[in-house]
Amino acid sequence: MCRHLAYVGLPLPLGEVLVRPPHSLYVQSWAPRRQRHGTVNADGFGVGWYVDDDPVPGRYRRAGPVWGDLSFADLARVVRSGAFLAAVRDATRAGADGEAAAAPFTYGPWLFSHNGMVAGWPDSLAGPARSLPTEELLSLEARCDSALVWALLLHRLRSGDELPQALADTVTEVAAAAPRSRLNLLVTDGSTITATAWGDSLWYLHEPAAGRTVVASEPYDDTPGWREAPDRTLLTASRTDVLLTPMKDPEPKEPLA
Repeated sequence: MCRHLAYVGLPLPLGEVLVRPPHSLYVQSWAPRRQRHGTVNADGFGVGWYVDDDPVPGRYRRAGPVWGDLSFADLARVVRSGAFLAAVRDATRAGADGEAAAAPFTYGPWLFSHNGMVAGWPDSLAGPARSLPTEELLSLEARCDSALVWALLLHRLRSGDELPQALADTVTEVAAAAPRSRLNLLVTDGSTITATAWGDSLWYLHEPAAGRTVVASEPYDDTPGWREAPDRTLLTASRTDVLLTPMKDPEPKEPLA
């Protein structure tokens, strides 16, 4: 499993959300409060953020635990942004691809993270993988389940699908091929956040008066405004709105003759 968080709102130092709160993502790397699978997220971390007049986010990732990076807290103290996505990783299979397997994955304006695992990886996703063009398979950033899930989502986005529909369809496709997968996906384009609650916790803090929304695996403090999204939910959010849409489990596949 992993822990992840996305923020859209007024610009602030990354550390105000990622490091300073008592149960911040930084702390969740070794002491998560609501993680149902795994206890330590030490297999890499990353953060991507947006700056004015540039739709393509910057990104900082490392292969080791965030607490072992002597530069991260200082970087988070001075870098300001009105939109960012960060994650700490507990690998499905330890050691696979190092830094390249750490979220966020990125392409164009999008940042992506996966909290969960694909059951039966890698054999279970052989079918969906065959639907991807060869050049997209060859350009996978890492050989982990999250990277392939990102490739499936990105293929839909490149084909012109809107992000919420693309995210929901990707979860349905993977869940049909690999039942019992945990597919809490998180995506931002710098102005909106789209996420799924599928097999693990997803929380959001929506403060329209302050013009900000946070979506995370778990709350980083005990502010009363935190709300948990029900399992099997698609969440779409901006600075001013949050919409929760129920999702359905896919129809079971017919067994091969």
